[in-house]
This record gives sequence, structure tokens and C-alpha cells, in this order.
Amino acid sequence: MKKMKKLFALVLIVTVFACEQKKQDKHENQEKPIEITETPFSLKDKKISIYTTAHNNDLKLSLNTETIIFEDFKQPLETDVAINVDASKHYQTFLGIGAALTDASAETFYKLPKDKQDQFMEAYFNVEKGIGYSLGRTHIHSCDFSSGSYTYIEEGDAELKTFSIEHDKTFRIPFTKKAIEAAGGKLTMYASPWSPPAFMKTNNNMLQGGKLKTGFYQPWANYYSKFIKAYEKEGIPIWGLTIQNEPMAVQRWESCIYSAEDERDFLKNNLGPTLEKDGLGDKKIIVWDHNRDLLFQRADVILNDPEATKYVWGTGFHWYEDWKDGTPMFDAVKRVHEAFPDKNLIFTEGCNEKYDLARIVNEDPKLAERYGKSMINDFNNGTVAWTDWNILLDETGGPNHVGNFCFSPVHGNTQTGELTFTNSYYYIGHFSKFIRPEAKRVSSASSSNNLLTTAFQNQDGSLVIIVMNVSNEPVGYSLNMELKKAQLNILPHAIQSIVLK
Repeated sequence: MKKMKKLFALVLIVTVFACEQKKQDKHENQEKPIEITETPFSLKDKKISIYTTAHNNDLKLSLNTETIIFEDFKQPLETDVAINVDASKHYQTFLGIGAALTDASAETFYKLPKDKQDQFMEAYFNVEKGIGYSLGRTHIHSCDFSSGSYTYIEEGDAELKTFSIEHDKTFRIPFTKKAIEAAGGKLTMYASPWSPPAFMKTNNNMLQGGKLKTGFYQPWANYYSKFIKAYEKEGIPIWGLTIQNEPMAVQRWESCIYSAEDERDFLKNNLGPTLEKDGLGDKKIIVWDHNRDLLFQRADVILNDPEATKYVWGTGFHWYEDWKDGTPMFDAVKRVHEAFPDKNLIFTEGCNEKYDLARIVNEDPKLAERYGKSMINDFNNGTVAWTDWNILLDETGGPNHVGNFCFSPVHGNTQTGELTFTNSYYYIGHFSKFIRPEAKRVSSASSSNNLLTTAFQNQDGSLVIIVMNVSNEPVGYSLNMELKKAQLNILPHAIQSIVLK
């Protein structure tokens, strides 16, 4: 009897130890340690440059000529405004910033004069003379920002024998190749579908939602593979793809509904294995590609499935969840990063809707500040890349075959041939021009709700601190780091890039 009691006690101890170890392992998987740099950033011998964009002002990514001096640190008061930076603590690695190269963008581009086309390419993709975009998104056959609906096959061709991207060779492919060339020969490109062909869907329509019929899961997976190979044959490398644009939205344009379980099963049973079989296993697969509100739920279902998650590079998201109450749900991004620190987060689409020229003429600060707020919060919550929607639209906010006209950072007037660079273009540029691929985010914090901030250290050792003032008043603030303090000022509704190099 005593032996039985001892054996039972031993089993109990082992079981408790195993449970505690399992809890500890789970906790360790959730908490990604902060990386402390071996050679911390030093203010010594650094040149400080400050670039500013302000609303209702001529300052557009303009260099400040004032001399900035760091003095000995003095404890700020609660009434003071301070930006505090610790560049010794590094977080996620930055992939890039860019936009979608849509049919609408390409068609508008080719209606502009040659000198304006050249100006456009330089303005977006040249690092020195422009804002240095390094990321691009394209769409698999048509989306709403196309002049009409189309696919790459004849209707009913489940074997894809008629597959051809000939349609895209008129505008989108040459436009994309020009962008790659303007970016120095390298642009990280990923692709997204808006809808399978009509015959593959439950509503027999590319528009108005519907679902992918289970009998067409495999032909649709083959379609992605054929698209990637066809584009790469044209000289456009495809880095990755999202499974479905906005899989929970029944839109009046091209759309298709997937529940989390649908997307998970299509990925692990069809798309993932098909890409591997076709020699495309290195392509980065992004799940969700919809708003922040359901971001955690979708990630939780797919990334907790061992057969699905092995194919996933990361989770993509949009910013349109604020239609509910006007408030972006930035915290959802943080929660996914906490739960799945080994996967990446990428902002895959955002634009200001309901095009209205008067808001551009009057420099409505809400347009550009929506970009600044999102980028700062998304990066601070672990996002590695950020993608605007249409890189260029015409003077109507189109073309769009269902009348869904929107804003773009740059508009090209196809009647006059002129380009309009909005403040959104400059706000995005404060990030994309100075924060370069492979940079690491570092710790930064503001003591005021009116000043938002994020910071990155580039591979060349330079430090970039973004500060954005969302208030109606100018703000004086101290920049504190390494027990040193510099006194700075920022105009109302303005953004600054502080570069220490």
C-alpha cells in the first residue's frame, strides 16, 4: 500500500511539473523578447535633419535650417510635452511601404503626358528625389478599380486551358515594370484576388459576394499558380499573395465570402500544397486581408491550425472598420502580434473614400492625418509593412466600373495632364523616404495625446523619429534620449521626420 502511495505521489509530481512546463512554454511562445543592440545608437557625431509637412503651409517634406542642439537632460514636468526615445531596444524588422498598382492607376498614368509620367515615377519611387516606395500590390484579374469586370479564362473553363494575362499587357504590366525600374530594379510585389470567375461561385456572379463552390477549390488554387508564373514570365517577380481581398464583405463590385474555416481549409488543403507542388513554396501567403475589427478572430482560427499555419507568412488588414463608430481599432493589431509573435503583420489596403475635390483644395487635415495615425499606431503595434490603395487616380477619383470613387495621394488630371500631390502623399513620404527596408523599430513614447510618435533605426545606423501634431495649435516639445535633451517645435496639423545620421 505504501509503495502504491509513493508511486501515486511520484506520478502526481511529474504531472504537475509537465503542466507547469507546458504553461511556461506557451507563455514563452507568446512573449517575444526585446532585442537589445550590442552597439547602442549614440548621439555622438550625429547630424540632425528635420523635415516638415504642414497643412495650409508651403512646408512639404521641407528641410528645417535651424540648428538643433542637445543639452544635458532635465527632468520634464507634467506640464511639459516630451518625446522620449530609447534606441537601444529593437523590435520588428521593417519590410517596406508602397501602394497598389491597379488597372485604374495604370490607365490614368498612360493618359498623362510623357514628362508627367516621368515626374510621377520619380516622385514615388526615387529615394533621393521622391519618397522611395519599396512595396507594391497588384490584383488577380479585375477589381472595382478596373474599367470593367474580366478574368483570364473563358467562362466555364475549369481546366484553365484558355488562361491568358493578355488583358494586363495593355496597361498594368508595362506600368508595373516602369515602377520596378524607377525603384532601382527591385519592388516587393504581392497579389490579391477580388473574386473567382462567376461559374466557380455560388451566386454565379463575380460581383455581390457569393462563395467559392467547394468543387472549384482546386481549380481556383491552380489559378493563383498560373497567375504568378505568367507575371514572372513578364519580368514581374511576385513576392507573395493574399488569399482573398475583404473575405467578409458583400460588395457591389468583385467580392467573395470566406468564413475563417473556409479560408483555413482552402489554404491547407489546396492553395498551400498547390504552390509547393508547382515550385512556388517560397511565396509569402497572407491571410485575412480585411479590417482590423475581425483581425484577431481570423488569425486565431487559421494560425492555431498546425496544417494551415505552416503555409502562412502573416496576416493582412485594412482600416475601414471605423465605419461603425468613427474609431480605428488599433488594439486588434497589437493583440494579434502578442498572440502570434512568430507571424508577420502587414497593412494591405487603406484609402479615403467618397472623392470630393473640395477636400483636397481646402487641405482637409483628416485626409492626411488618417494615414499618419494609422502608420504610427500600426508600426508601434508590430506591423512590418504598409500598403496604400491606388497609387494614382484621375480627376474624378476613378476610373471605377461601379462608381466607387475614392481619393489617392496623387491625382492625374486626364484633361489637363497635370498632377496633384495631396498632403497624404507627403505624410506617407515622411515614413517611406526615411525608414528603409531592413530597419528596426525602436522604443519611443510621447507624453501628450496631441503628439504621436514612432521611431526606427536603419541599417546604416541612422535614426528616424516621426512626430505628428494632430492639434490646432503649435507645440513646443523636448526630444529626450541618452540623458540629453533638445528643444523642438511643431506647427499645428503637421508631421516631422527627425533624422539623426
